[in-house]
Amino acid sequence: MLAEFGDDPTRYGHPKARKAYAGTAPVTRASGTRQVVLARTARNKRLADACYRWAFSALTRSPGARAYYDQQRARGATHHQALRALANRLVGILHGCLRHRTSYDEPKAWSHRTRPAAA
Repeated sequence: MLAEFGDDPTRYGHPKARKAYAGTAPVTRASGTRQVVLARTARNKRLADACYRWAFSALTRSPGARAYYDQQRARGATHHQALRALANRLVGILHGCLRHRTSYDEPKAWSHRTRPAAA
């Protein structure tokens, strides 16, 4: 995955740019009366496949990833939609790790998901 993203640390200034390149970010098409969210078709196919497999394998190893996937499924997303959403989140976490030059830390990466909701 890192080879597909490239070795220029300044190439992606924002996580959204990295997510769009990976193909995990959704595309929203809106008109005056309708709004449709679709999977991105213009993407790096090898990177998109790697992110999809990364998300699938994270389901069994990461409690935070599993909770996020289950939350997406509870909202009515299909299996593939939930995996794309999880892959999108994981690419964002990767971007943060690369930007701040830190290692992946499970509690830190998913801490905002475990906080109690404000009433």
